Amino acid sequence: MVSDQKSRRLETGDWRLATNKMMNLSINIGTVKFANPVTVASGTFGHAEKYYNLEEVKKLGAIVPKTVTLPAQQGNPPVRIVETPSGMLNAIGIENPGADGFIQQKLPGFKKIGVPLIISVLGHTDDQFRQLAEKFNAVDGISALELNLSCPNLGHQVLVAQDPQATFRVVSLVKKIMNIPVIAKLSPDVTDITLTAKAAEEAGADAISLINTFTAMVIDVETRRSKLGNFTGGLSGPAIRPIAVRMVHQVYKTVKIPIIGMGGIMTAQDALQFIIAGATMVAIGTANFINPRAPLEVLNGIKEYMQRKKINDIQELIGTLNSPVIR
Repeated sequence: MVSDQKSRRLETGDWRLATNKMMNLSINIGTVKFANPVTVASGTFGHAEKYYNLEEVKKLGAIVPKTVTLPAQQGNPPVRIVETPSGMLNAIGIENPGADGFIQQKLPGFKKIGVPLIISVLGHTDDQFRQLAEKFNAVDGISALELNLSCPNLGHQVLVAQDPQATFRVVSLVKKIMNIPVIAKLSPDVTDITLTAKAAEEAGADAISLINTFTAMVIDVETRRSKLGNFTGGLSGPAIRPIAVRMVHQVYKTVKIPIIGMGGIMTAQDALQFIIAGATMVAIGTANFINPRAPLEVLNGIKEYMQRKKINDIQELIGTLNSPVIR
């Protein structure tokens, strides 16, 4: 009798409640387990002191603060942000207090949030990457280290992530130091994204983060000058999403390590494209400037989709492009 009543409840509307209790959204990167697959892209989620007392933020799978460099950086001259059709250009220039300043001033606030932290770092030389790795390896409370090998608005002629050999060299160097998972963030400004992805995997990366922004520019036709103080910047937003989804799928077919997919995710439907294409985790970036609740709405939308499709484990959805669909 009890069994029959339970069956009727599942058939007539209580299925969602039952499924929510059974649903597994957890994912793994290296040895670290995250409660769900939704995080934020570095540089897009504000300061810890503005968010650590908000209970809803604790629902995210992870938080990625703004990229940290070894010395403090002032960033690029204004103008730093320009709106574009279906996106934006940014040329912030990694303004930050430096590794020591971040560890002393910013990290305690982020730890208070109670969400796993993925720290993004950028070195201008191999030795700077080594020093950054040593500093953050000595700090407690960090879940993973993301190597920003691909920032397009620092004026470098060639990015580490545009050279498979350089990617292999830097990732190998950092992996020898770190006791936590290492993530390689790659550039889309390459002929074949799979070459650098494979190099990162072979060097020991625990995951790949892609894509970073595209190098781009906007010209003021009245002054015939770039609208950005740095001349060029990084293009993000919905305009790049179809390319990002394609690159995630290409890399998914090439490597065996997890992928953190990003690039113009505004809604749960956008995030689901990345997951179906092969992303284990998704990061919300530009959407945060428009709607700070976007990551939470994406997470809730993924749950609703899984309920509707009767999928109890997120692993059943990852990389299922062109697989038979059970409706």
